[in-house]
Amino acid sequence: MPQIAQLADTYASQVFWLLIFFGFTFFVIGRGMVPKVMDTVALRDKQIADDLAAAQAARDAADEREEAWRKRELDNHARAQAVIAKAKSDGSAKTEKKVAAAQKRLDKKLAEAEERIAEARGAAMAEVETVAADAAQHIVARLAGAKVGGKAAKAAVKEALANG
Repeated sequence: MPQIAQLADTYASQVFWLLIFFGFTFFVIGRGMVPKVMDTVALRDKQIADDLAAAQAARDAADEREEAWRKRELDNHARAQAVIAKAKSDGSAKTEKKVAAAQKRLDKKLAEAEERIAEARGAAMAEVETVAADAAQHIVARLAGAKVGGKAAKAAVKEALANG
């Protein structure tokens, strides 16, 4: 086989060019390009890590602000509830004072009305006694033909009303 016989003649030349080609490739790509690519990848990784750290810091800050906001809202809500409770209490106290004043006025009017009723009742009873005494005088005069004095008729009517 002639190809195998030529191998010994071209072997050294092929090994030489192989070493030249791989040496050139090693120095150009391995020593020139790969470090730049690795630096770019490292820089990109560092940038991503920094961005993630900044995002986490921003998230933490936002959580703190949200917590502070929630606390302020709860405090504001509690203060608003206290103001509402105080307003209700003040309103109730004012209402109670007004109701008490109105009740006093009503009690006074009621007492005055009861007093007038008692006076009217007394006057009516006195008039009833007078009318009854006059009627008793007329009845005795008609039925018995006797004349009864006004004082005696009034006394008899009072006694009858007291027993009756």
